[in-house]
Order: sequence, then structure tokens, then C-alpha cells
Amino acid sequence: MNLLSAQEGKEYIIVSVNTDDDEEMEDFLFSLGCYSGEPITVISHLKGGCVVAIKDARYTIDKQLMSAIEVK
Repeated sequence: MNLLSAQEGKEYIIVSVNTDDDEEMEDFLFSLGCYSGEPITVISHLKGGCVVAIKDARYTIDKQLMSAIEVK
């Protein structure tokens, strides 16, 4: 499943990041610490995306990025 269907407050493990060969998006997510094996938590869902916690930081990401992040 991807982050679009993730529950708020629950920690997930990133399985993969599917950017359809969009290197810019992949580099951006990697710079946030968003890569396979890392824990990620959805803090809150917003109208156009969500707030996530990766490592010790919080980020607001849009629905396009949410759909690219596969979690378990």
C-alpha cells in the first residue's frame, strides 16, 4: 500500500519509492531520508497531502509524493 491509505499516527516501514524514473523526485525524497527500510509516520492528512515524520523531522508532502511511497 502507499501513503495515501496510511493511518494517522501509525508507524510504517518504507518498502520502495516508485517515481516512474523521475530522478528529481527520487533525489528529493532521498534527501528527506525517504528510502527503503526507513520508518515513516503520517502525522496528519491534509487537503492536498499529508504531514509525515521521517527520522526526527516533519515534512509536508503532496498526494503525488504520497502515492510514490510504498509502505508496509
